Amino acid sequence: MNELLIADDHPLFREALRGVVASLFPGTAIYEADRISNLYPLVDDHPDADLLLLDLDIPGAIGFSALVHLRATYPCLPIILVTAHEQARFMRRAMDHGAMGFIPKSIDSHTLGVALQVVLDGGTWLPEIGYCAPGISLDEREVAAKLRELTPQQFRVLQMLSTGQLNKQIAYELNVSEATIKAHMTAILRKLGASNRTQAVLMASHLGLNQDEPQDANTF
Repeated sequence: MNELLIADDHPLFREALRGVVASLFPGTAIYEADRISNLYPLVDDHPDADLLLLDLDIPGAIGFSALVHLRATYPCLPIILVTAHEQARFMRRAMDHGAMGFIPKSIDSHTLGVALQVVLDGGTWLPEIGYCAPGISLDEREVAAKLRELTPQQFRVLQMLSTGQLNKQIAYELNVSEATIKAHMTAILRKLGASNRTQAVLMASHLGLNQDEPQDANTF
């Protein structure tokens, strides 16, 4: 492995991952991001990276929407979710949305190494219980397909809209005019088939983690 990208906001966990990767794949160059807004330019700078290890809960990631967007924008980049969520339903949803692997943060370093090698060899890896969970719903699949049509900037606007930010706040953070944000919103509504901002946010929520739903009885 030549290049590995890590997207996680916990410095200690990133340090642990670096240690495991250094021991298993000597010479690998490792690049890190602690939030989604830093991850996109990082991937742009390293388009030929061998793997991306992505934490579902990294700041700025809303459910599986970031995974869906990354798979659409960087289709050749293998993505493994490394997360504290260990329910089978999360595992199956991740794979249905294009992840090449799902690694619970509770696994040992040996299993982590096995999982990384499987994906590097072109396979997929997740705990066995993930294969037993039902696939994503038709609604979720259709929303994911529509989100893949958004440009990177449109997707970022939608993410920020989903956190309750106003047009002027989004414009300030992205360093563009409010008119530009309004133009992005028009395009977002058209591509999603939504009639207003609220409906667009509700559609995007189909890719949320839905942590209020009952958890699977089986965990890894």
